[in-house]
Amino acid sequence: MQQHTDQYIGGAWRPALTAETLTVLNPATEQALALVPAGGAADVDAAVGAARAAARAWGATTREQRLEPLTRLRDGLAAAQREIAETVVAELGCPIGFATAVQAGLPLTVTDSYLDILAGYAFEERTGNSTVYAEPVGVVAAITPWNYPLHQIVAKVVPALAAGCTVVLKPAEDTPLVARLFARIVHEAEFPAGVFNLVTGLGQVAGAALAGHPDVDLVSFTGSTAVGRGIAESAGRGIKRVTLELGGKSANVVLPGADLARAVNVNLGNVFANSGQTCSAWTRLLVHRDHYEEAVALAAEAAGKYVPGDPTAEGTRLGPVVSAGQRERVRGYITGALAAGARLVAGGPEAPEGLETGYYVRPTVLADVDPGMAVAREEIFGPVLSILGYRDEEHALEIANGTDYGLAGAVWAADRETAVAFARRMDTGQVDINGGRFNPLAPFGGYKGSGLGRELGRHGLEEFLQPKSLQF
Repeated sequence: MQQHTDQYIGGAWRPALTAETLTVLNPATEQALALVPAGGAADVDAAVGAARAAARAWGATTREQRLEPLTRLRDGLAAAQREIAETVVAELGCPIGFATAVQAGLPLTVTDSYLDILAGYAFEERTGNSTVYAEPVGVVAAITPWNYPLHQIVAKVVPALAAGCTVVLKPAEDTPLVARLFARIVHEAEFPAGVFNLVTGLGQVAGAALAGHPDVDLVSFTGSTAVGRGIAESAGRGIKRVTLELGGKSANVVLPGADLARAVNVNLGNVFANSGQTCSAWTRLLVHRDHYEEAVALAAEAAGKYVPGDPTAEGTRLGPVVSAGQRERVRGYITGALAAGARLVAGGPEAPEGLETGYYVRPTVLADVDPGMAVAREEIFGPVLSILGYRDEEHALEIANGTDYGLAGAVWAADRETAVAFARRMDTGQVDINGGRFNPLAPFGGYKGSGLGRELGRHGLEEFLQPKSLQF
């Protein structure tokens, strides 16, 4: 078992200022992988101090001066793709194929995109008798989740650095090892000391200290809506900017005339990817009542293709969830839905056959779900799909929008115009039309309880900039 006793602060690995540690577990074996420091207020203060000391000089650099170490960072991520994938498999439990393509591959794609955006971004413009400059916000606190641990780090840290900000990263306690790997790559890219800093620790200790620190100018948080609300309150008291990417309960609406079989099969893949631990997953499938039973049968057949297994084995499509607590949470939602009258189409609350060890959950499909059930209203964060019927388009829209969240969604129709017209009326931040692919250049974020601000693309860079106007 690895034992780490240091934090990355001020351009070097320094002994942690707190003695407490966190144990990192392998979700597939339940065995300990590593110990990392459980940083506290002293570690956070040291990291923020280093970031503050470096902020003015880094903020004054040219785009070319920032592009040089960012390009080396991109090259380091490319060289470490296999190590990244294996690290995420070990601490998160997602299958090696998915880890290679998404957990390792997507951060590289996003980093590439920001190199292009930075190279062409206009940091000043003339308007009337003014010149408006886009200047870095300053010190950024990046607090990231465990479900896409490196992607969420890159989606915050890379645009912040590109904007000229300095960063203190506090990764999720379940997946700190890939964050340490990222810090190593940053160090090898030779950024100036203090531009990037890493503190591992508990959210309620290190995360809270970081979010409330008076020398932090912007807090960028991804996680639950409940925690995000607390961070927003803390940031508000300090009059600091905040961006929040929170939960989701996204609807996949299949309108009459659409390719039902394709819509259902794509939906199953979307929900079961990463063991359902995706904030933007289409966890509610909405089908017209005339085609409802056909959709249920298609979902039952498709679910049979997702067999939980060893995440290190090539070909495994479904691994465990991240922790014992998450496993019990997901199973509790399934049990509650069945007690409330939902029909079990596939899966169930029991442990998958032959997988008594590990935090495994059966991929589950529930039919006859009422919009008022908890399973249809609350974020489960597990491989669970609810199928709901609707009478007509207005009823479908009512169900789709009848949630506290508004992060993502999908619409399938016989033609693009019909799908777009429906999607424009959905209260959500992004909608896939007839299977449209994820676009790392498009803004990612949500309406309502799904958060504030946007990540990715030009919009993601601009979250870390603030305007200054000079009049002549």
